[in-house]
Amino acid sequence: MLFSEIYSSYFNVVAKVLEEAVNGSLTEKRINDIIMEKAFSESILSIPNALKNGDWKLLDDKLETPIKHTPEMPLTLLQKQWLKAIMNDKRIKLFSPSIKGLEDIESLYEQDTIVYFDRYTDGDDFENPEYIKIFQTILEALHKNRKIKIRYTGKQWKEKEFFCSPVKLEYSSKNDKFRLKAIAFGKLFILNLSKISSCELLNFEIDKDVNKYTEERQTLILYLYDKRNALERVMLSFSNLEKEAERIDDYTYKITMKYDKDDETEILIRVLSFGPMIRVISPESFISQLKNRIEKQKGCEL
Repeated sequence: MLFSEIYSSYFNVVAKVLEEAVNGSLTEKRINDIIMEKAFSESILSIPNALKNGDWKLLDDKLETPIKHTPEMPLTLLQKQWLKAIMNDKRIKLFSPSIKGLEDIESLYEQDTIVYFDRYTDGDDFENPEYIKIFQTILEALHKNRKIKIRYTGKQWKEKEFFCSPVKLEYSSKNDKFRLKAIAFGKLFILNLSKISSCELLNFEIDKDVNKYTEERQTLILYLYDKRNALERVMLSFSNLEKEAERIDDYTYKITMKYDKDDETEILIRVLSFGPMIRVISPESFISQLKNRIEKQKGCEL
């Protein structure tokens, strides 16, 4: 693993503790406060004891440290190479990240090293100057809580210009597209960025109470038969969704997921990809769509 969630957390917590010890301001309460702020809740059971009983030999019984200088957390060469590879991703470049300190670092891999076999090929043109300009204007509006005026090509290729309040930018890995959730005309809309032809930042603040604009959410309930590592693959495939898993027996799990109505086609395709490992229980409308797609596939095979 290039980055360890657990150990990175431990290292950063202990570095902060030692920083205060070097400055002579460390107390037992501060140790506990730092751990609760920066680590996992269960870390309070292990880190203080390891620091105070001498296991790590970093603090004495007076909470003083033999370390003379504030500890630093430098990145390894491998981590820098990985970050350089990420920085070369055309989607990351939309955010204009700084590559300071990585200028002379060789990328860990090139972008064409990864081949996507389950993604649509008509994704957004992330390197189009106009697309980049629109994306960054929306990003600025989100950061500043400002409204925007956009020109959008909707159904039947009709172009409209209107004001809206941006709520969230989302990325679909399956479609390789960004979309904007925005409030307009008193409703919550989902807009494909590729269909926005112009975007202007306005000097009006957005509606603070965006929670009153709710999107249409669906609940999908299914049974999963954990053969051929199906449970792990399903959890990975649907990692972006709110979900609960309940174990029924040694090989069967009941999984409940929440998804946006606009994403139903994509969710449908993902469920079908698991074949007999998944049995959908509800909703009925989802089951009907599954049956229709399977019938169509049978017709194509004949």
